Amino acid sequence: MTDSVAQTPQNHALIVAAGRGERSGLGLPKQYALIRGLPMVRHSAVKFLEHPDISKLWVVIQAGQEDQLLDALEELNNYEIVMGGATRQDSVKNGLSAIAAAGGAKNVLIHDAARPFLSQMMIDRLLASLEHESGVIPVLPVVDTTINIIDRYLEQALDRDALWRVQTPQAFNFNKLLKAHDLSSAEFDATDDAQIFKAAGNQVAIVEGDEALKKYTTAADFDQLSEKNMIQIRTGTGFDVHQLAAGEELWLGGLKIAHDKGLAGHSDADVLLHALTDALLGAAGAGDIGDHFPPSDPKWRGASSDKFVEFAVSVIKQKGGAINNVDMTVICEAPKIKPHREAMRQNIANMLGLPTEQVSVKATTTEQLGFTGRGEGIAAQAVATISME
Repeated sequence: MTDSVAQTPQNHALIVAAGRGERSGLGLPKQYALIRGLPMVRHSAVKFLEHPDISKLWVVIQAGQEDQLLDALEELNNYEIVMGGATRQDSVKNGLSAIAAAGGAKNVLIHDAARPFLSQMMIDRLLASLEHESGVIPVLPVVDTTINIIDRYLEQALDRDALWRVQTPQAFNFNKLLKAHDLSSAEFDATDDAQIFKAAGNQVAIVEGDEALKKYTTAADFDQLSEKNMIQIRTGTGFDVHQLAAGEELWLGGLKIAHDKGLAGHSDADVLLHALTDALLGAAGAGDIGDHFPPSDPKWRGASSDKFVEFAVSVIKQKGGAINNVDMTVICEAPKIKPHREAMRQNIANMLGLPTEQVSVKATTTEQLGFTGRGEGIAAQAVATISME
């Protein structure tokens, strides 16, 4: 968590995580339940924090949940905690007031923590619409026959072509949404911010929603998450070798390491990041590093290899995937890797948007056998595991 920003960033995100989760039957607020190995609220928090056009994240919680949230968002930065109110509407208003007190924003995205599987593409879609709209929500069509019921009996079928399912995030001009909340009465207990925005006389545009943004509410919803066919677990491997040469810089894991020789290659020759890039691309079924960054292209001469990793991460996100963990091994006689290992882990964790405990860096030698044993080069191998719908 960081101090409030001194300037007014353009786009803020606000996650509403103030519920008590009584309907979920989990014995704890559902926003802290583990979903695919991580607390539910962490999934959408990471997506917002990773997005280059989201300047600040705010998370609204109930008093007494501070430690749970800090544990759930361990090692994440650039977010603020706000105490919620008695209703969702009160909680959002508290969040908006906190943003205003910190200097305000141009736009704000309001999201429910109970919709964990937010994609970067959805954020892009909403922000693009805000360039010419003051309010926009994601919606999906109703596909089932829809009826109304009186006294437990069918009354009539409704025209489902006129009905749509509303999701979050919902995106708004910040000042207009704040004013709409100020005008809204306590008796108007809205279930989302679009209703409040519309009641204040504003138009609300729509964009295509995402089935992955399902809201998890009841125990049955969480039971479905345990079904094996919900996601695919994919694994990719990578291997790379570069020659050690005098007069070259030695880059490993995004770190410049002092050594009498460096690695020769078309980019910065960071053999560890090259192996990692191939592992990530392989897990996504997206070819290899040479397909996307051919060594014959002069624009990659001397390029920092973190750009290759960031590209592979973006490919996985675009496919709706998430990186679970990576495991890497550096193979060399020298330099010693152990003194630099933790810095490498943190560096790579930052590139991947993962906690360091999901990033492993190891080192080994070949007992002076082969080209690595003779000190002629360094090799690296990597394994990446990702989840995909």
